[in-house]
Amino acid sequence: MQAIQEAGHEGKVIDHLLCDLVIEQEGPSIIYKGEKLDDIDAIIPRIGASVTFYGTAVVRQFELIGAFSAVESQAIVRSRDKLRSLQILSREGLGMPKTAFTNFSKGGEKQLVERVGGAPLVIKLLEGTQGLGVVLAETKKAGQSVIEAFHGLKARIIVQEFIKEAKGADIRAFVVNNKVVGAMKRQGAEGEFRSNLHRGGKATVIKLSKEEKTAALNAAKALGLAIAGVDMLQSSRGPLILEVNSSPGLEGIEKATGINIAGKIIEFVEESVIKQAQKRKKFH
Repeated sequence: MQAIQEAGHEGKVIDHLLCDLVIEQEGPSIIYKGEKLDDIDAIIPRIGASVTFYGTAVVRQFELIGAFSAVESQAIVRSRDKLRSLQILSREGLGMPKTAFTNFSKGGEKQLVERVGGAPLVIKLLEGTQGLGVVLAETKKAGQSVIEAFHGLKARIIVQEFIKEAKGADIRAFVVNNKVVGAMKRQGAEGEFRSNLHRGGKATVIKLSKEEKTAALNAAKALGLAIAGVDMLQSSRGPLILEVNSSPGLEGIEKATGINIAGKIIEFVEESVIKQAQKRKKFH
């Protein structure tokens, strides 16, 4: 909001969960707190993972009424499905920890552990965010037990190889409009292999290698995200993509880098709205 006002625009915070979507022959519309929203030039979606379905429906409705969305609704859906996004990254030949996924098959735990090279291994809930639902299993037996427990609860999980040389740290590269505008290294708290800042991790500014920059840009591009937080591990075989976040937090990375990333996002939105208007003019 501060960046919007500093750029001389009028901003409005809209709670997507309080939007009513009307779909009729006259076309789609959005009602917010009893009023029709029809004077919005652009939106910057900040959708929580737990409300992806409703949130993306609201973003899609804005797109349909002609507002520019800084992050496309379909790209949010794609990135929120951890399995689907890893499948897409794998198809594009991007580096990633070896990952396995299976159905709830009885006795399949042993094979699943072997698929990613044995222990130690990482087990992740497909619905987890901010490091929640991520377990490090130190031994094959522990891995099998955790997989069995999750399967018993009918919880969908992926199993990944553990990258020892990352030493509990990862890199977050912030991408805006096909440029890396900032990057930080996040180090997990003592005895903690997850580096999320919500889990007590510490962030420091980092200069990315050419290979890391390329990996971040290619990952965001593969998922169709104009704004993304790309999480990578540094490994002996180059950068490995962990996750691509479509609503990345700004506070941690702005603090670590001193870069006005919100301002960069507004610049991108301004350019895009002008381009969209020119296209319409040409079309009409």
